[in-house]
Amino acid sequence: MFTEQQLKAAHSKVKTGADFPAYINEIKGLGLLRYEFWVDNGRTIYYGGNSHVIATESKYPEQGISTGSSADELRHIITIHQQGQTDFNTFCKQVAHAGVEKWVIDTSLMTCTYCNLKGQVMVSEPIPEIKY
Repeated sequence: MFTEQQLKAAHSKVKTGADFPAYINEIKGLGLLRYEFWVDNGRTIYYGGNSHVIATESKYPEQGISTGSSADELRHIITIHQQGQTDFNTFCKQVAHAGVEKWVIDTSLMTCTYCNLKGQVMVSEPIPEIKY
């Protein structure tokens, strides 16, 4: 089963949103089933088989999440991030402004789902699988 060190090593290769699909494919290969990233402070909870769970500490100071959520604004933020126009910290600030509480990566479905403070899905999109 995966370790926190393996997850950090895989994540260290991500420089922009364009690197995200390769990262997801790598951690999927480690046995990760899904993870939740909480935008308010960057904590992440990783889930594997046999009830294997790793929860990380906060990655940055607490930030507020907008109570008004905008799926259109979020789609624009995602698009420019995937094109490599923003770094991860900027992306987190922008999605917080758009009302994203967390995103959930599901490696079985290969989806990334963004949810607002009410737990409603704002955007769900496929993650491309990279074939080697």
